[in-house]
Amino acid sequence: MPISISKILKEKQFDKQRYKILQSLSLLSPFIRGLDTHINLGGNHPIRFDIKDFSPFLMEVLPAVRLLDIKILLPKSLQELLRPKASVKLKRQAGQGFVRLDDLLSFDWQVAIGDTLISPEEFKKLMKNASGLFRFKENYIYVSEQELEKLHKHFSTEKPLNSYQMLQTALSEEYDGAPVLLTNEVRDLIAELTSTTDIPLPEGLNAQLRPYQHRGFSWMYRNSRIGFGSILADDMGLGKTLQVISILLKFKEENAINDKHKALVVVPTGLLTNWQSEIQKFAPSVSSHIFHGTTRNIKLFNADVMLTTYGVLRSDTELLKKHKWQVMIIDEAQNIKNHDTAQAKAIKSIPANIRIAMSGTPVENRLTEFWSIMDFANKGYMGNVKTFKDDFADPIQVFNDEQAVAKFRKVTSPFMMRRMKSDKSIISDLPDKVEQNQFALLTKQQAALYEKTMKAAMEEIEGFSDSNSLFKRQGLVLQMILALKQICNHPTNFLKNGNFDSSLSGKMELLFELLDSIMDSGEKVLIFTQFREMGDLLERFITERYGERPMFYHGGCNVKQRQEMVERFQHNRADKIFILSLKAAGTGLNLTAASHVIHYDLWWNPAVENQATDRAYRIGQKKNVMVHRMITKNTFEERIDEMIQQKKHLADMTVATGENWIGKLSNKELREIFG
Repeated sequence: MPISISKILKEKQFDKQRYKILQSLSLLSPFIRGLDTHINLGGNHPIRFDIKDFSPFLMEVLPAVRLLDIKILLPKSLQELLRPKASVKLKRQAGQGFVRLDDLLSFDWQVAIGDTLISPEEFKKLMKNASGLFRFKENYIYVSEQELEKLHKHFSTEKPLNSYQMLQTALSEEYDGAPVLLTNEVRDLIAELTSTTDIPLPEGLNAQLRPYQHRGFSWMYRNSRIGFGSILADDMGLGKTLQVISILLKFKEENAINDKHKALVVVPTGLLTNWQSEIQKFAPSVSSHIFHGTTRNIKLFNADVMLTTYGVLRSDTELLKKHKWQVMIIDEAQNIKNHDTAQAKAIKSIPANIRIAMSGTPVENRLTEFWSIMDFANKGYMGNVKTFKDDFADPIQVFNDEQAVAKFRKVTSPFMMRRMKSDKSIISDLPDKVEQNQFALLTKQQAALYEKTMKAAMEEIEGFSDSNSLFKRQGLVLQMILALKQICNHPTNFLKNGNFDSSLSGKMELLFELLDSIMDSGEKVLIFTQFREMGDLLERFITERYGERPMFYHGGCNVKQRQEMVERFQHNRADKIFILSLKAAGTGLNLTAASHVIHYDLWWNPAVENQATDRAYRIGQKKNVMVHRMITKNTFEERIDEMIQQKKHLADMTVATGENWIGKLSNKELREIFG
C-alpha cells in the first residue's frame, strides 16, 4: 500500500524512517523536476507535468529510477504504451470459377495502433499537432522521431505486397508483428480454404471414397477453384492416387480439362503403367497417353491426361512448355526436394493453372525440401529459399522457435494435407489390410524373350490333339506358365545365364520404386517369390542398391537359421527387408514387424496369397498392412488376374486347384490369354 510523502513528514510513526527516506529521495531530485519543492511544501502540492514534459520523464527517467530498485506505480494506460506499426487492410476482389491468385486479393497500407487500424492519411492528421507521448482514445501512444520517420519512409518507398505475401498475411493475421484488418470477404475466403464441407464427387467415379479421401478430394478441389496449388502428403497406402484421379475426373466433367487445356502427370518410371491402369479403373471416361520411350511423339498426344516421367520432362522441357496445361501433377514429389537441381528447375518451369504435388515424405532431411515442393505448388508463396531459411527453417530447426512453428503451420496448413496411418481417426476409416495391384512393363529384352518363348511353347501345345495326351499337354501349359513367369520376373531367372543387371526387368524397376518409398517411411517389408533363383537375384540386386544385404528365408535354411532370421526381423530396426520363399515361409511364421507385403510373382490362388500375407496380417499386428501384388502389363499375368477378379467361379476354382485350371483351357482360350 503506497504512503504519501506528507504522511511520512508529519506522522510520528515514521520518525525513525524519515531521515533515511528523505536521504533516498534526495538521490532522485536531479532526475525529477519539482521534487525538492514538493518535499519543502510538506508533500501537499502534487508535481504536475504537461504531456510534452512528461514524455521524456516516462521514457528516460523512470527506467533509470527502476534501476535503483524503486517501484513505480503507473495507471494501466501508461504501463502499456502503444507504438504505431505499419500494417495492411486486405480485401477480396470479385471473381468466379477458376481464378488467378493475382486477381484474388488487394490491400491498402494501414497504421496499427494497438488493435485499431487507421489509414496513413488519418495517422498524419493525428500526428500533425502531436509528438512523443499523446493520448489516443483510451490509451497513450508514444512515437519517437526515428519511428515517425521510419513509418513515413515505409509508406512512400515500400514495394506493394505480392499476391502470396497478402495471402500469408491474411492467414497469419499479422504483418511484421502488427495485427491486420481483414474484410468480411477475406474472412470468408479463409473459411473457404479451411472448410471441411464435402464437395460432390464426380458422377463417373468408379470407386467408393473413404471419408478421409473425400475430405482430401474436396480440399484439393476448393484450392484449385480459387487459384491455389496443393501438396497431398498422406502417408503411404492412404490412397493419394485415387484422390487425385477423382480431381482429374471432376475437372473433365466440368470441362476444365478439355480439347485445349489438358492435364500433365509426372511420375517415376516404374509408376507409369500403374497410373494408367488406375485411371482406367477409377475414371474410365478420362483418357490417358504415356509419353515415354525413344519413340515418343508429342503429335500422338490426343488424350485428357499425359503421363510422363521426370527424366523425359527434363529432356523435353521446351516441348512441354508449349502446351496449355490446366493441371500439372507430380507424384513422389520428393524428386524435386533439391531446389537447385536441373530436374527441380525443369519441373517448375512448366506453366500450369493448377499444380498438385503428391508425396508421403515431403520432408526427409531439411525443411528447405518442403520449400522446394511448395515452390512448385504455389510458386513464390514462401518467398525465396533465403527468406524461407531466415523466417522458418533456421528458427524452427536451429532454435526450436515455437512462434515460428505456429506461424509456419498457419500459413501452410491450407495448402498441405497430411494424414498418417497412425492417426486413430484415419485408422478407423481404413481396413486392416489394403490390397493394391502394381503394374510393371516388360523391358525390350524381356519382351523379345517373352514373345519367342511363348510362340515356341504354343506351337508344341497345339500339336497335341489326342485325348490320351491331355495330361502331357497340361504339363506343357504349366511349363509355359513357369517360363513366362520367370521372364516377367527377370530374364536371368529364366535363362540362368549369369547376367546380373537389374535394369533388364521392368518389374525390378517397379520394386525399387516401392522399396524407396517404404525405406523413406522407415517401415518394414516382406517380399515373397515362388522361385529360389529369383530370391537369390532379389538378394543381390537389393544389396547393390541399398548397400545392405537383406535376409532370405528359403527351403535351404536350417531350423536355427530360420529362427534367427525371424527374431532379427521382428526385433532389429536395421533389418527392414525380408525376402521369403513362398513355399518355405508361406505359413506358420509371425512377422508382424512388417507393414508392407510384396508379392513379386503371383500364384493366382487367393488362399496361397492370403496365407503368405497373413505372416504380417495377424493377431499382434498393430499397423495397417499394405499388400502390393506385382503384375506385368500386357502379358498373361494381367489377363489371368483379370479373369480371376471378374469370374467368381474361377476364383473359387483357384482356391482348390491353384494354376492347374489353366492347363485345361482350349487352344483358343490359351491364345487369348498368352497371346
